[in-house]
Amino acid sequence: MTKLLLLPGDGIGPEIAATVDRALVALDKRFRLGLDIEPVEVGQSLLAKAGTTMPPDLIGRARAADGVIIGPLSTADYPPAAEGGHNVSARLRRELDLYANIRPSRARPGIARTDKPMDLVVVRENSEGFFADRVMAVGNGEFMPTPDVALAVRKITVPACRRIAKIGFEMARERKRKLAAVNKRNVLKISDGLFLRICREVGQDFPDVEYEEVFVDAMAALLIRCPERFDIVLCTNLFGDILSDEAGELSGSLGLSASLNAGAHDAMAQAVHGSAPGIAGRDIANPGGLLLATGMLLRWLGRRRSSASLHAAADALETAVERTLADPSQRTVDLGGAMSTGEFGRAVERGILNS
Repeated sequence: MTKLLLLPGDGIGPEIAATVDRALVALDKRFRLGLDIEPVEVGQSLLAKAGTTMPPDLIGRARAADGVIIGPLSTADYPPAAEGGHNVSARLRRELDLYANIRPSRARPGIARTDKPMDLVVVRENSEGFFADRVMAVGNGEFMPTPDVALAVRKITVPACRRIAKIGFEMARERKRKLAAVNKRNVLKISDGLFLRICREVGQDFPDVEYEEVFVDAMAALLIRCPERFDIVLCTNLFGDILSDEAGELSGSLGLSASLNAGAHDAMAQAVHGSAPGIAGRDIANPGGLLLATGMLLRWLGRRRSSASLHAAADALETAVERTLADPSQRTVDLGGAMSTGEFGRAVERGILNS
């Protein structure tokens, strides 16, 4: 039995989560995975009913499950946490120690906004950096000592750098054996200096991986000019968040951008894009990112369990999504097509069952 929590989220979340549920049911039917998919209400709808965006027992339920799939959240519209507006994604990342955020991007013919053969993965440290909600044991890393002064703390530690660098180098060894460590060492001399020192130390254990260091502003330009030059793009938290969005848009649409938040014992699939409330309920959102993220979660579980069936299910889901995207008549509005969210989901379901 494999238990997965499915958290639809806000805005377009319920629509795209429904396509994931449909795909998982099809995969379970074809590969006999023994999936137990448990929907869990979070976000604005729960806030309206119960005064909180997150069930009080969610962390325990997530730890007990084999994986979590979470839709987009309208966190900018939530009230303060003291009034029930909890950032569910951030809480899960922190409480489950999901320190590695893996975000692949590649160019697809007829879809990509670049004519270069981009195929890279942003490996983003997920537990510290400039993110104010992830740097303090108590309180917040952003504060105002006076009404006219705002300060933010950046936290960079040796253990966090070492474990994310190890993930990056291991992935590089399995792919094209190239890794670029993104930094702004010319300005952030101490914190990025520490990050790079650990990257170099870890890199000594991977002599077969080509290693380089690239300033973040240069990387933003190089992703447009020559994205094919890069394979694993290793970043601290904020830089990885920004650059992966850029790479995702170059791939054709943020709607196709998938990510996996992974730790030593738990993992959470998540699309990169936001909740898009402006198109919620119109059945036009692109569910590709969350579907591909679900495939990443199944592959992560397959590795942990040495399960050929979970690997095969991940392959089947990815193949069904890619074959659907390859047909211009089956693309969603953001990709220049006319297919609805539900129709895209049904096409992926057919691809799973009929391949």
